[in-house]
Amino acid sequence: MGQMLFSHDTDLTLRAICVLVNSDRVAGDQLADMAALNRYLDRFGWTGRRDHDDEELRAVRRLRERLGKIWAAAGDEEQVVSQVNALLSDTRAAPWLTRHPEMPEWHLHLASVSDPLWQRMGAEMAMALADLIRTGELRRLKTCAAPDCEAVLVDLSRNRSGKFCDTGNCGNRQHVAAYRQRRAHTGDGVT
Repeated sequence: MGQMLFSHDTDLTLRAICVLVNSDRVAGDQLADMAALNRYLDRFGWTGRRDHDDEELRAVRRLRERLGKIWAAAGDEEQVVSQVNALLSDTRAAPWLTRHPEMPEWHLHLASVSDPLWQRMGAEMAMALADLIRTGELRRLKTCAAPDCEAVLVDLSRNRSGKFCDTGNCGNRQHVAAYRQRRAHTGDGVT
């Protein structure tokens, strides 16, 4: 197994941000209802207070929009820093070490388990983005290179070579298209 670039909780949270941001960029709104939100939260092991109401869902969608704007600004470090600082401030992030059955390794939580869901998510997501900034790795925030895809990705490869998201098999589709184009140019048409 290769060496991790970031701590386990940062890596997991960066992946969670991608899935959240992509939840309205690919195949319609994938946070259309509380059941969809529950599936997302279960996938990434979010714990703590849950209100299970429409306002909670709307607040997570607003967070998603905010994170998408951070991604869109990824080429402008000062702008990203400003947005991440604003998110840390708005969520009243207050770091503390913890571990629990869902994640037995020591890791940071940045909000109380009794704070609203969006606030806990936003604080932890802002801190994961802050880790990227602090380590000079902001360029790992990318948009899928497939011409027909708007999904985002965090490139966690060692050499920052990731170009395609994992939402729609974009990498494979682009490689097949390039292969077919090469074959067509050499006269070995592909059926």
